[in-house]
Amino acid sequence: MISQRLYTQIVFMMFLSVAECHLALANKNALPHYVGRTTCIECHAEQNARWAGSHHDLAMQEVTEKTVLGDFDNASFNYFGTLSRFFQREGLFLVQTDGPDGKLHNYPIKYTFGVYPLQQYLIEFSNGRLQALSIAWDTRPKTEGGQRWFHLYPQENITHDDELHWTGRNQNWNAICAECHSTDLKKHYDSKTQRFSTTFSEIDVSCEACHGPGADHLKWAKREPGWQTQKNKGLSLLLNERQNVQWLIDPKTAKPRRSQPRQSSKEIEMCARCHARRTLISEEYEHGKPLMDTHLPRLLEDNLYYADGQIQDEVYVYGSFLQSKMYQAGVTCSDCHEPHSVQLRLPNQQVCFQCHAATQYQTPKHHFHPSESTGANCIACHMPTMNYMVVDPRHDHSFRMPRPDLSQELGTPNVCNDCHNAQSPAWAADKLKAWYGKQPRGFQNFAKALSAARIGSADAETRLQRLANDDNAPAIVRATALSELASHLSVNTFPVVEKGLQATDPLIRFGALQALEAIPLDYRIPLFSPLLTDPVRSVRIEAARLLAPVPSKHLSQAQRQAFKKAAQEYVAAQRANAERPEAQLNLGLFYTSQGKTQKAKAAYQHAIKLAPDFMPAYVNLADFYRLIGNDAKGKQVLRHALQQNPKAADVHHALGLLLVRQKKLSKAIKHLSRAASERPENVRYSYVYAVALNGAGQSDKAIAVLEQLHTAHSENREILDALITFHRDMGDFNAMVLYIKKRRQLEIKASEQ
Repeated sequence: MISQRLYTQIVFMMFLSVAECHLALANKNALPHYVGRTTCIECHAEQNARWAGSHHDLAMQEVTEKTVLGDFDNASFNYFGTLSRFFQREGLFLVQTDGPDGKLHNYPIKYTFGVYPLQQYLIEFSNGRLQALSIAWDTRPKTEGGQRWFHLYPQENITHDDELHWTGRNQNWNAICAECHSTDLKKHYDSKTQRFSTTFSEIDVSCEACHGPGADHLKWAKREPGWQTQKNKGLSLLLNERQNVQWLIDPKTAKPRRSQPRQSSKEIEMCARCHARRTLISEEYEHGKPLMDTHLPRLLEDNLYYADGQIQDEVYVYGSFLQSKMYQAGVTCSDCHEPHSVQLRLPNQQVCFQCHAATQYQTPKHHFHPSESTGANCIACHMPTMNYMVVDPRHDHSFRMPRPDLSQELGTPNVCNDCHNAQSPAWAADKLKAWYGKQPRGFQNFAKALSAARIGSADAETRLQRLANDDNAPAIVRATALSELASHLSVNTFPVVEKGLQATDPLIRFGALQALEAIPLDYRIPLFSPLLTDPVRSVRIEAARLLAPVPSKHLSQAQRQAFKKAAQEYVAAQRANAERPEAQLNLGLFYTSQGKTQKAKAAYQHAIKLAPDFMPAYVNLADFYRLIGNDAKGKQVLRHALQQNPKAADVHHALGLLLVRQKKLSKAIKHLSRAASERPENVRYSYVYAVALNGAGQSDKAIAVLEQLHTAHSENREILDALITFHRDMGDFNAMVLYIKKRRQLEIKASEQ
């Protein structure tokens, strides 16, 4: 399930939104378009035989002696002093562990979840919820360290009041896991009662999860009346992208090429529905339609990906594969993976030699390592792994060349030093130069631009502009560059963003919209209104969100109608995740921007009701009260939030600003100081704290804060401008001139890019 702590963002981009619970197994009358695997195997026995026993087959199972792999023979597991016990009684598999109240309770296991290298266990609660126990069974052989109970968060004590506790919202099967472990899953969440009544047609990932509903295909196969009118053999998605396709190898260069161009990404997008870090925006998934009609993939964001695009958090393949030269060349998932068994078509690196000539690459002249060593293996060097859920190594699918030179410059990881960890990146970079005559750059060359954006370098705008405008760069990279331009927008970059709004790839259009988050309302109508009728839902609803603050009287009749429809889709997208406080927060922000005060307040309050520990809801509810002229009420909200979480930096910062507005500067400074100390990585919090100190006549202390900030963020122009101003006002002209020179050097650096 979720293996790393999630820090929730104000704008909700949830890691994996999915489904809802009570597990009433749907019958054919309820789901007439799905016919079930037993019907499929009447004709497709061979495919079924390959699928049987696969990870898709075993994604979720009823509890039996055969399916439960963990030790329930009165085994115990100690987690920070909490002793959990696994046992059997009267045919039930049970665990005694800490519940939502922190006390020990006996819970029957309802379902197994996953199979290798770990198996989790689902426990049923009231309101139709299934929760995934964070103590999992390591199914690897004992010789590999397996056959043991372990906790998914071994380094931190997750207590019952933590959002990551197994009984909490972030371990809820219905909202986090279910869509991708069962077929035709529907959440059926009732926001009023906060109940789930989840249904699925089949418990695991079966035939129709990928191929779509089979009723019309069955009609075609049986030549029933009307079969002649069925297109694509009655299938809504015909997975035939590899049909009549060969990969040809140029004998001179040993480079492969596809015998015919890939005409679509339908197979990849079908897989990406689950094998991507994405947000659900509609449960009305229709096989063959664009992924972004129902799911919004995450871009190459900080904390999800390193600046060079390598995987950092749990991102599920799609985002890294879109960066790859393989994807650009036309490779699809099933070129390497047999889709029914979900295994590689050939073992280990033999799968690479389907397209890449072994004579060229399986030689020390290429890899410069002993033939049987790890360094001679294509996959080890070009698809490094990162462990998630403690024991589960996942391969990076961006197929990149090792770049120790970037490790030197930017601090990104590199696979050379993963093995040669006693050596430095400089040593590894020198080796590559000696072997190849230069440092191989590879296909992905955007690390410096994204790194510049993340650290606020003076040349970030120029680098991002160039990257966003590069037609040869992968779409997800260009989309990311555009979204990062939101903090670097100027007259120079505006034409690049405007071009992005007209791109053929919806991911680029979406990134361009994000870049224009803060532009004046007058500019929004001509830029965003055409995208209200975009063919892809993700783009339409983002355009609606950005147009929401524009008074309807400024729109034409056609624009008002288009906005109304897209706005309804935006609201529906949030309601698709109504069980999440982030979705309620999004509704609150949307209604606030439209001036719908009662709906906005209700949404913020509902978010707090769902998750009393969700601080962004308090901050935005307090800001809502500011907008309607009731800071006194806003202060109450923020004080209540600090009772829930005394360390909440966002709340301290918001309360500090509120007290500044009330001209209670000494009290404000205490909260602004606390915000800066709780989140030292947040430049804004420390900057505002320094400005408040200066306003209170504590200029020496303000300058000390800014100088410390400048040391950590030497290219932040706002910090330099403040240092110049504060030193000038104090009469320290030597210091002022020093920072003016630094500011000028940044301008020169930016102009040279």
